[in-house]
Amino acid sequence: MHPLVLLFIIFIAIQIIYLIAFIVVFSKKSTAENNVSVPVSVIVCAHDEEQNLRELIPLLLKQDYGEFEIIVVEDRSNDESFDYLYEACKQHAQLRMVPVKSKPDHVNGKKFALTLGIKAAKHEWVLLTDADCRPNGNLWIKEMSRHFSSEKSIVLGYSPYLKTSGFLNLFIRFEGLLTAMQYMGMALFGRPYMGVGRNLAYRKKLFLDNKGFNSHLSVTGGDDDLFINEVSTKMNTVVCLGSDSVVFSKPKTSWSDYYIQKVRHLSVGRHYNWSDKLILGTFSMSMIGSWLLFAPAVVFSSFLYVPVLAFSLRMILITVLIRTASLRLGDTFAAWKTPFLDFIFVIYYLVIGPVALYTNKIRWKKT
Repeated sequence: MHPLVLLFIIFIAIQIIYLIAFIVVFSKKSTAENNVSVPVSVIVCAHDEEQNLRELIPLLLKQDYGEFEIIVVEDRSNDESFDYLYEACKQHAQLRMVPVKSKPDHVNGKKFALTLGIKAAKHEWVLLTDADCRPNGNLWIKEMSRHFSSEKSIVLGYSPYLKTSGFLNLFIRFEGLLTAMQYMGMALFGRPYMGVGRNLAYRKKLFLDNKGFNSHLSVTGGDDDLFINEVSTKMNTVVCLGSDSVVFSKPKTSWSDYYIQKVRHLSVGRHYNWSDKLILGTFSMSMIGSWLLFAPAVVFSSFLYVPVLAFSLRMILITVLIRTASLRLGDTFAAWKTPFLDFIFVIYYLVIGPVALYTNKIRWKKT
């Protein structure tokens, strides 16, 4: 057998194993155990987010839940965020503002702000989201809190991007679904490795006992995934699935902004545990290899139908997985578009992956 054909078959085999495993785990039904209302502190960090806060705060105040507070950390904004929050806090007893006047030079701004918010929380369970996010209804806190228990310290939620028009939005939503499929799927397998701060809950005690973000204070980003990568285990982490627990996030509207965002996100992966990097790297490499070696495998294979059938099986499985996972997560996706988006994703990964892996200067946003 030609070496390229053999390597192609190995990559396809790895992909098939991964995809079948994820289809199985997302096909299983899960139930939440806790029906008792646990006090919750919802924390939002905001820098120049006045308009987003005007949209988000009313949605949070309308949440159908017992005892909860909303803490907004106003992080040195240049707009009218402070004035809006000052007046809103006088009108709503559940709403509190924690202003940030300055921060230490060696500390990432988001992490410093979030630390202040968590320390200010009155309740043991803190539920995190961002100013540009929108809960999918008034049951978000209730659904996430149903997974709070004495045995668990972390609840991972799903935060897809809002659907708009255009190819960029379609690809952003596809890439976000793939990311969620991986980190929530691995958590369902008992191997949690990250969370997304747009929809994430954990115990205040867990944060303080592990000295918060102390081990990666200078890293741009990672307030969600690096912290969860350090402290999550099979026993203390649970996944919250379903449309009522979904928090939508506003997507980038330009390729340049999206590029900067994804370089920042992917660069954080360098700091993951080695075993998590091995699992994720194997999946990514086998996905890329399956596409790159398909044509050579067809050319050099003694039996043309072997690589064609193998590749076709992979495409069927990933399409089924996208449909299964999106339904289970609570945000349906047009699965029939998967083959094309899967191909574009490989090109995207080949372009952005090396940059994220080797760059040392990560920007938070376009300047």
